Amino acid sequence: MIKIVFATNNAHKIAEVKAVLGEGYELVTLKEVGITEDIPETGATLDENASLKARYVYNRTGLDCFADDTGLEVEALNGAPGVHSARYATDGHDFKANNRKLLNELQGADNRRARFRTVISLIRGGVEQHVEGIVEGTIAREESGAEGFGYDPLFIPTGHDRSFAEMSAEEKNAISHRGRAVAKLATILQK
Repeated sequence: MIKIVFATNNAHKIAEVKAVLGEGYELVTLKEVGITEDIPETGATLDENASLKARYVYNRTGLDCFADDTGLEVEALNGAPGVHSARYATDGHDFKANNRKLLNELQGADNRRARFRTVISLIRGGVEQHVEGIVEGTIAREESGAEGFGYDPLFIPTGHDRSFAEMSAEEKNAISHRGRAVAKLATILQK
C-alpha cells in the first residue's frame, strides 16, 4: 500500500483521484496531517501553484505528497481564467458565479474553444516531479448536467456531445485532464 498526502480537502478531487489511482494507494488529506489553514496559491502559473502547495505540505510534514492546480484556459479570452479559475468571479470557490462570469465574457463569441489543464507536483523523498494532463473542448452556451463541479456544466470535451456534468464520474475520469495527470502520477509512483 502506497501512502501519500494529497494536498487538498476538496472531496470532489479526492474522489476523482481515488477512482483513477485505484487499489494500492492510501490518500491522506491535509486535515489528516494537521494542516487546516489555506495554503497560499500566489504563483503566476499552474505549475508554480502546484509546486507551492506540495512544498508547503512536504516542509510541514516531511511526508511524500502531491498537489495539483487546475485551470480552464479559454482561447477567446487569451487563456483566462487560467490560474485564476477557482476565484474567477469572487474570492471564494463560487462555481455558479464563475460560470455566470464565463458565459457573460463569451457572450456573442463564436470561438468557444477551451481546454482544462491539470498540473501535479509530486514530492517523494524530497525530489519534486511534475506531470500534466490536458483535455481539449468547447464552452457550451448554457449550463447542463448535475454531476461534477466547477466549470463541468459548461465544458464539452472534444469528440463528445455532453458536458462533463452530464457524464458519470467513470466517464469523466476516463478522459479528463485530472484523470490523465493522475494516470501519469500513478505510473511514477509504481516505479
